[in-house]
Amino acid sequence: MRIILLGAPGVGKGTQAKKISEKFGIPHISTGDILRNECRIGSELGKEAEDFMQDGKLVPDTLIIEIIKNRIAGKDSEKDFLMDGFPRTLNQAQMFDDMLESLDLEIDRVINIDVPDDELVKRLTSRRVCHSCSNVCKIDDPEIVHQDKDRCPICGGELHKRADDDLEVIEERLKVYKEQTRPLIDYYSKKGLVSDVDGLGSEEEVTERILSLL
Repeated sequence: MRIILLGAPGVGKGTQAKKISEKFGIPHISTGDILRNECRIGSELGKEAEDFMQDGKLVPDTLIIEIIKNRIAGKDSEKDFLMDGFPRTLNQAQMFDDMLESLDLEIDRVINIDVPDDELVKRLTSRRVCHSCSNVCKIDDPEIVHQDKDRCPICGGELHKRADDDLEVIEERLKVYKEQTRPLIDYYSKKGLVSDVDGLGSEEEVTERILSLL
């Protein structure tokens, strides 16, 4: 099973990707994670990517594709995967298609999680991260509403807001998504691969909607 998860920042792609990956036993591939791993192990591709990142530059699409190709072609992947956070642009999608074709593979399903902009802003501005255990939570979550909103409900560590969860940054991230990533919905729809999923409700409800399509 080869799946791509699409959706704007804040729809819950990472959370749902982990749940789907566990359910079907397929690798959850996050470009951020595999880039960091390649840098950590000091691979040739990792060293090349790190050079760009240390200079404050974006890692070229060709290099990202090569790293993803190595991950997908690895023995542990068995050629199945769930892509989270990639592709982000039409150019990446086209390069990804070409790479998969070289491996004699193709995408089975593209899940587009849809959430209204006002709800996304609400979710992201209320998001906090624990300094100690990196747990991500929302300060307006009814399960922790009676607890200390400055402390992690899991370990009690101090919570902080990520810089990219400030309102101005969120608005810019949504603008970039609409300009660069949303066109992928049309791109994959023309291939008959897209299934839209309502992203409102609890994590469990959204998971059930996705699983009903797979």
